[in-house]
Amino acid sequence: MLTGKRILLVIGGGIAAFKSLDLIRRLRERGADVTPVLTKAGEQFVTPLSVSALSGSKLYRDLFDLTDEAEMGHIQLSRSADLIVVAPATADLMAKMAQGRADDLASTLLLATNTPVLIAPAMNVRMWQHAATQRNLAMLQDDGIRLIGPNDGDMACGEFGPGRMAEPLEIIAAIEAGFARGPLAGKNILVTSGPTHEPIDPVRYIANRSSGAQGTALAAALRDLGANVTFVTGPASVAPPSGVSVQHVETAAQMLSAVQAALPADCAIFAAAVADWRVANAAASKMKKDGAGKTPALEFAENPDILATVSQMKTGRPALVIGFAAETDDVIAHAIAKRLRKGCDWIVANDVSPATGIMGGAENAVTVISDAGADGWPRMSKAEVAKRLADRIAQALNG
Repeated sequence: MLTGKRILLVIGGGIAAFKSLDLIRRLRERGADVTPVLTKAGEQFVTPLSVSALSGSKLYRDLFDLTDEAEMGHIQLSRSADLIVVAPATADLMAKMAQGRADDLASTLLLATNTPVLIAPAMNVRMWQHAATQRNLAMLQDDGIRLIGPNDGDMACGEFGPGRMAEPLEIIAAIEAGFARGPLAGKNILVTSGPTHEPIDPVRYIANRSSGAQGTALAAALRDLGANVTFVTGPASVAPPSGVSVQHVETAAQMLSAVQAALPADCAIFAAAVADWRVANAAASKMKKDGAGKTPALEFAENPDILATVSQMKTGRPALVIGFAAETDDVIAHAIAKRLRKGCDWIVANDVSPATGIMGGAENAVTVISDAGADGWPRMSKAEVAKRLADRIAQALNG
C-alpha cells in the first residue's frame, strides 16, 4: 500500500526519537520513500548519520542551508511529499505548529505545507496533560492535523501515564489508513458524538452518561473506508479518533452551529446524546445554599432538535441522514415513531436500560430501522457495530 509513497519524516527532540529509526526502516520495507528532517533537539537523541543511512535519502537539518535552498527550497520540500509525519511530536513542536511559528526548518515547512500531516506526540505525562498542550492539540485537530497516540506506559523520567509515542507499527497502520482508497473515498460524512453539557451555573451542568464510544468507533470505521469525516463531539470521556476533522463543543446550541458549519455532506450521522432541555435561567455565578433549605427553581427550555433540523432541510440535505435512539422501554416502537417524526432515513435504536450496561460500556446491541423495516443485530463490540454500520452506509451511498 505504501509503494512509491513519499513520506517527509520530521524527527523532534525526545527520547522517543530512537523509535523513528525503526519507523524509517519499516516504511522503507513497505516501499515508501522517506525524506528525513532532523531538528536540532532531535540530534541530541539520534545522529544525522544513522537517520540518513537508514532512510537512504538526503537528510535536511538547517533552514538557511544555501545548498539545500538552491537544490530544493523549504517550500518545495514541504509540498513534494504525499504525507508529512512528525514523530516524535514534542510539546515544543506541537506548540510551534499551533502558534504558526516558523523559526527552524521543521516548523517552517510545517507552516508552508499543503500536504496532510500526521503527528505522533511523545512527552512527559504532565506535559501531555497540561492545559496548554491540550489547547494546542485541540487547535491542531481543528486544523485537520491527524493524530496517532500517545500511549499509556512507563516514561524515561520514571513516571507512568499517557505520553509514550505510538509504536512504529501503530504509526504505519495510521499512515496506511490515511492512504486507503476504500468505498467511501471522496465522500464527506458528518458524525456527532458524546453528550452535551447544559450549564446550570459556571460549575454545574445537566448531562447524561454517554461516553462517546459508539460515535468515536463509527467515525474511525468510516475513516478506514476512505471517507472524509467531520467529527463534532461533546465533552466525551473517549478521545476522538485520529485522521478525522474534530470539532469540540459543549452545548446543544454549539453542536447545532458546528453541524451547520460542516454541511454540505454526503451523509450525516447523529450519534450524540444531545440534552433535550437546557436551563433557561442559568446563573452567571455559582449558586449558594441559603441555609434555610430553600432549593433553586430551575426553568427549562427545549434545546434545538439537531436531527430534525438537518433531516427536514429543504436544500442541501445530505443524501443519507441517520439518527440514534437510546431508549429504556418499548425500544422499537419509540424508535419507529422517532424516525417518522424527525424525517431521517435510518434510526439506530438500542436499549440503554441500566441492566444492559450499554451506555458507557464496550458493547452494543442495535436495531437499524429504515424503509426496509427493522434489522436487529446481535450484541457485539461497539467497534464491530461501527464497522458493520459503516459497510452498510457505503453500500447505500454507492448504490
